[in-house]
Amino acid sequence: MAVGKNKGLTKGGKKGAKKKVVDPFSKKGWCDVKAPAMFNIRNIGKTLVTRTQGTKIASDGLKGRVFEVSLADLQNDEVAFRKFKLITEDVQDNRRLFASSVLCWFY
Repeated sequence: MAVGKNKGLTKGGKKGAKKKVVDPFSKKGWCDVKAPAMFNIRNIGKTLVTRTQGTKIASDGLKGRVFEVSLADLQNDEVAFRKFKLITEDVQDNRRLFASSVLCWFY
């Protein structure tokens, strides 16, 4: 009886074996978004961000995001009806975003 190599079973079992499925939300975290100091209410909300891993830095993925916020929410005034689009420019502590520049005054 000849001894032969079994190439199909040496690397990882059967051919076409399925890889483990990783939940994409397990690699994400929440980040607080804050408005500029000129508004009465600074806390806008939270946004989802992919955590820092290897060469991908979380703060780079956060910069440039646009948030659309009502003036009524920022000034605690029910009569105000304008909407602002705020662009994030600064990230601190990888937990707080500062949407510091106003993209559009009238919407």
